[in-house]
Amino acid sequence: MTQKERMLAGLPYKAWLDGLSEERLENKKRIYQYNHLPPEQWGEQTELLKQIFGKTGENICVEAPFHCDYGYNIQVGENFYANYNLTILDVGKVRIGKNVLIAPNVSIYTAGHPIHPESRNSGYEYGLDVTIGDNVWIGGNTCVMPGVTIGNNVVIGAGSVVTKDIPDNVIAVGVPCRVLREITQADREFYYKDRRFDVDDY
Repeated sequence: MTQKERMLAGLPYKAWLDGLSEERLENKKRIYQYNHLPPEQWGEQTELLKQIFGKTGENICVEAPFHCDYGYNIQVGENFYANYNLTILDVGKVRIGKNVLIAPNVSIYTAGHPIHPESRNSGYEYGLDVTIGDNVWIGGNTCVMPGVTIGNNVVIGAGSVVTKDIPDNVIAVGVPCRVLREITQADREFYYKDRRFDVDDY
């Protein structure tokens, strides 16, 4: 197996061999172009993102600056929005569903290194896939760690570190991130805590 095949299989691999450094360099050029696009040329953002990501919906927006390793390991669904400073270390696959909102300074990590210093110093690292479901809102300054799955209709509170899978239809917060409570039909009446909607078209 090549080092890229090992990387994509979740096996230990060396990131500077078999053309991986060159692939990251090519992606850095695309990222540089994206992050330096003049504001009045915002219409070009979507096309540039489609050149970076492996798969996308039609309606997507990522506020610059944005950073990732390879790009082609990332797929996002329809109505994807990410605010400033999204970082995705995509040595593993990152699958994100539709109607997902990501607040500023969120990091999604598939990459990891061995715990033991001798193993770590060997240069081997690994990537474990991350999956984020539909209708998810991830609060600012959250870290999503390697191998995690976040279910559908989930809210992750700001500042969380998501180290384990999160089930559907819950609010989860904390370090490490834990389920706070389920999201129920009663939540539909409120836009923030105890503040009710004063409109009918929500």
